[in-house]
Amino acid sequence: MKDPARPVGGSRSVRPPYPHPSGARPPAIPAEFVPRHVALVMDGDGRWAKHRGLPRTEGHKEGESSLLDVIMGAIELGIPYLSAYAFSTENWRRSPDEVRFLMGFNRDVIHRRRDLLLEMGVKIRWAGRRRRLWRSVIKELEDAERMSAGNSVLTLQFCVNYGGRAEIADAAAAIAAEVAAGRLRADKVDEKLLARYLDEPEIPDVDLFVRSSGEHRMSNFLLWQSYYAEFVFLDTLWPDFDRRHLWHACEIYASRDRRYGGAVPNPVPGPAPSPVPNPAPSPVPGPLPGSAASFP
Repeated sequence: MKDPARPVGGSRSVRPPYPHPSGARPPAIPAEFVPRHVALVMDGDGRWAKHRGLPRTEGHKEGESSLLDVIMGAIELGIPYLSAYAFSTENWRRSPDEVRFLMGFNRDVIHRRRDLLLEMGVKIRWAGRRRRLWRSVIKELEDAERMSAGNSVLTLQFCVNYGGRAEIADAAAAIAAEVAAGRLRADKVDEKLLARYLDEPEIPDVDLFVRSSGEHRMSNFLLWQSYYAEFVFLDTLWPDFDRRHLWHACEIYASRDRRYGGAVPNPVPGPAPSPVPNPAPSPVPGPLPGSAASFP
């Protein structure tokens, strides 16, 4: 039986996400309270494997299906941008065996899942440094970017060999080169201009930053873009994470009051009205002069 599809933009159709095995459906969050951009730190693979007496690599393998399920949940809820932290600039400090595994695993995940993501209307973008990254990984990322360029259901920013500080430093270096070449005046450099030199300047700032596994830190992920993000830290290890956890984080996000540094004045009650004094009782008149009561 052919999979059902729905039209997008009138020119092509996309495969709808597979339903969750439990039958769970996304929460009824009003569209204006759905985060536009969710950043996802997929943490806990190693601990998940350790608890089961398995090598760390088995946790990474299990986490692949978690990411795919979360992508489907993001589409169901109507989230337009999702950023996944796949390999950081600090991950090179891990053992050579684990680094080799992660390089090959990230390459193979992109290749293995690419066609399904394309069918679901996912646009894939890559953020990160080229240096040290395997050429085969770069090729898969660039092929996925090219093949998915026309999609618009959800933009998946795959962050491989990425670091927030590295991204900002690279942007600053590019601006400095422009200034040195005389193509840019130093006094014209501001936050808006610097943002244009980041890896993916067309992707909006992060609204919701979600981290699995119970750790409470950013780990150098999308530092610039998360300057006013709402943070939700969940205790679930990444291989046990699915779209229902994403939806729960979005419900928490929708319940928060985002003020961006502004504030509504506190309602202060006005001064209490002065009590109206009781009128003084009229004095009881004494005996009138000449009246009978005035005589002894």
